[in-house]
Amino acid sequence: MTAVSAPLPVVVVMGVSGSGKSTVGGLLAQRLGVPYAEADDFHPPANIAKMSAGHPLDDTDRAPWLDAIAAWIAERGDRGGVVSCSALRRRYRDRLRRDAPGLFFVHLDGSPELIASRMAARMEHFMPPGLLASQFEALEPLQPDEAGAVVPIDGGPQQLAERALAALPR
Repeated sequence: MTAVSAPLPVVVVMGVSGSGKSTVGGLLAQRLGVPYAEADDFHPPANIAKMSAGHPLDDTDRAPWLDAIAAWIAERGDRGGVVSCSALRRRYRDRLRRDAPGLFFVHLDGSPELIASRMAARMEHFMPPGLLASQFEALEPLQPDEAGAVVPIDGGPQQLAERALAALPR
């Protein structure tokens, strides 16, 4: 008799811009042996232009972006996957898990000062540091009924990926 392996999780690495979603998401996907998707790649050009100009997106801007990410998540089924996505508001997370009720969120959490310093050091990203305050204003922490974990970002990328991996349901 062969053992039946548990389905691989589909994980959203969430948090404000500059929290390390892309780096940690890529490392986590590598450790799990599953595909990785960068939510920024799902944005239409108009969204990128708007953010590059220093204007935050509104819900109308986000709708097709969230739907595209949700479709990628739903396609993953029980084969697993990791996607980085800000997922700042509960209603955005609800939209992502609409067709994937087992979706697990890893919220990368840090102080505005730490994240601002990291944003100032990164190059070639369309999100200007001036929009960070609006991201923190929009952030709605995970609720007790949401499958997920908060991972503090005080550490290096490898350490954060290990924390994220340890937080996943077994």
